[in-house]
Amino acid sequence: GGLGERLGFPGIKLKIAATSVTGWSFLEYYCRGILALKQQHVEGAPSGPIPLVIMTSDDTHEQTVALLEESDFFGLSREQVHVLKQEKVACLSDSDARLARDPKDPAQIETKPHGHGDVHALLHTSGLARRFQSEGRRWIVFFQDTNGLFFRAFLATLGVSAVKGFAMNSVAVPRKAKDAMGGIAKLTRPDGSSITMNVEYNQLDPLLRATSCPDGDVADHTGFSPFPGNMNSLVLRMSDYMATLERTRGIIAEFVNPKYADSSRNKFKSSTRLECMMQEIPQELPPEAKVGFTMFDTWCSYSPVKNSPAGAVEKFKTGNHPQSGTTGETDLFAANCRILRLAGATIDPPVKRTFNGIDVDLEARVVWSPQWAVSFAGVRARLAPDAKVQITQRSTLILDGDIILETLTLDGTLIICAAPGSRVTIKRLVVKNEGWELDPASKDDPDPEVHIKGFSIRRAAGATCQLAFEELGEHVVSPAPQRPGMAKHGVTFNEKESLPFYRVRSMKSSFGGETEAPLEEFARDFPASGR
Repeated sequence: GGLGERLGFPGIKLKIAATSVTGWSFLEYYCRGILALKQQHVEGAPSGPIPLVIMTSDDTHEQTVALLEESDFFGLSREQVHVLKQEKVACLSDSDARLARDPKDPAQIETKPHGHGDVHALLHTSGLARRFQSEGRRWIVFFQDTNGLFFRAFLATLGVSAVKGFAMNSVAVPRKAKDAMGGIAKLTRPDGSSITMNVEYNQLDPLLRATSCPDGDVADHTGFSPFPGNMNSLVLRMSDYMATLERTRGIIAEFVNPKYADSSRNKFKSSTRLECMMQEIPQELPPEAKVGFTMFDTWCSYSPVKNSPAGAVEKFKTGNHPQSGTTGETDLFAANCRILRLAGATIDPPVKRTFNGIDVDLEARVVWSPQWAVSFAGVRARLAPDAKVQITQRSTLILDGDIILETLTLDGTLIICAAPGSRVTIKRLVVKNEGWELDPASKDDPDPEVHIKGFSIRRAAGATCQLAFEELGEHVVSPAPQRPGMAKHGVTFNEKESLPFYRVRSMKSSFGGETEAPLEEFARDFPASGR
């Protein structure tokens, strides 16, 4: 995980909200995903919890640990989370490798992080990799800090790795030619041997011009580069990985990427340092190891938050994905709506909106926790075979927990939460209310996340239908006739507060407009006096 300064966020990027609709930070979203994976009950899997390792630096370590501790590790146990801090390395000022002085203190040598390739050495020296293998874990997965769609592609990639017998599998997406994103390529040596690995974008075009493609990195008939984009999410087979770590101690080949001050190519514009990248690990694997990639459509797997609003606009103008706070969230809405449509739901088409100078197709704000589903198969299982789900474009739908949808008509905002051990079936529910709106960001808004995303969420009073089920067992939501003593109650949602993590805040039913309510089962659990 890195700092959010380049994005305009005063903190670690893991603390940025994956979606403003719920307030879940990226770190919470990932922790929820790990909890949900453990609930899959895979036969032969280790009995213990799935461990999470976070690599930090001097700049991010204390903030990362503090976020975990103040949030009670987001439901994970303290023992299953491991935070490893990488050290910094000395910076160089010119091509003669003179050490650079720290601008803030000339008596000190300037230092910078060594690159995310250090994660391999840290897993080795900490003993964690060896420990994971001894626990019977057969795969290790690496992913980045701000891609809310990662878990949508992860399970399928793991399956491909197992079926194909890959020692390493890179998750890839179609890539625009010359985009600033590494490309997956098969490199063939003069002796005929080859290796499949990432080639950095600034090396790919000159490499192609010097070898097989005089025009360099250009689009083919698909409109994309023939070399898929590397999203830096890797799946490695533990046996091959451990053998490599034991031989290399996790040390990855280094490189230097200076920006020169002039044509003499001697002095640097700013200091640089030796770096290493985690995706270079194929160079260290045994020659017989099978290395491959699995490519997904971008919409369902990759929308990182890595560019500032100004940088994102420049990418947008050149026809490339902005990869910003704006698209990181609106792409999540789009992916969820598209997956629900594939599963049989009817959702109105998106409308054109502009946030932070970026045009987006704004879909209904559909968000679900990993506890509701972590894959397309999981989504299909949450919709009854003959389900009738209809959602308007202006709607917001939040699903958290074991919830089955049979008949749902939504025109507004609906939140449904089911605590662990509770199973909720939406037999028939019609909700119509004022709902939530996305307003373009105001320059005067003090919230840095609003500026990163380009919008804020306006939650009008009484604009939400929120149902929460805390009691164990089966709950069925279906219409019932009005009876004395079955009162309606309003509910409010604090826009600055994340949705309760398996907690209920005096939840009462709130219905308006065309909503068919009250509900018999709901009214028995939540009487007029409140609970």
